[in-house]
Amino acid sequence: MPQNTDLLRMIQELHDEIVDKPKYIGKMAWGINRDDVSIQIAKIRASLPSELKEASARVRESERIVDSAREDASHTLESARREAERIVEDAGKESERLIEQARIQQERMVSDNEILRLAKAQAEEIRNAADRDALRVRRGADKYAHDVLIQLEGVVGKVMSAVEKGRQELSRPQEAVVAAPREKVRA
Repeated sequence: MPQNTDLLRMIQELHDEIVDKPKYIGKMAWGINRDDVSIQIAKIRASLPSELKEASARVRESERIVDSAREDASHTLESARREAERIVEDAGKESERLIEQARIQQERMVSDNEILRLAKAQAEEIRNAADRDALRVRRGADKYAHDVLIQLEGVVGKVMSAVEKGRQELSRPQEAVVAAPREKVRA
């Protein structure tokens, strides 16, 4: 398949070099008649098998689909990353708020030793709960990102299967192709 698209690409490059960007010496383009060359290139393109043109179109479409899937994956991953960061940041703020609340409460109870001991234990319990909540939130965000990547992998797998099926169709011998000689293009 790459040879077919290379052939089309080489024909286009030849057209670009000779017709679109000829090298001039004075008013002459190296003694080449641009119109004749352009007509010959058009004849070459017209005589190419339609399968070659279809294969080239399929390759371009497959590349477009893969590029689109990559872009979608990038956007989805970035969105998941931002959401995870926001969740972790919110959990951190809540944790800090709870710790500050516990610290303030602890300072109020400094007068009595037993109350102080209970406040320290409660602050530690709140801190531990906040840490557990932050860890749970982070794991949830990681799982979300993982699930998104699994879905993306499935989409990319389907695209790759479609590309492979198209390649297999193109590589099968064509029974309907008639072996009629083609008229040679005059140079």
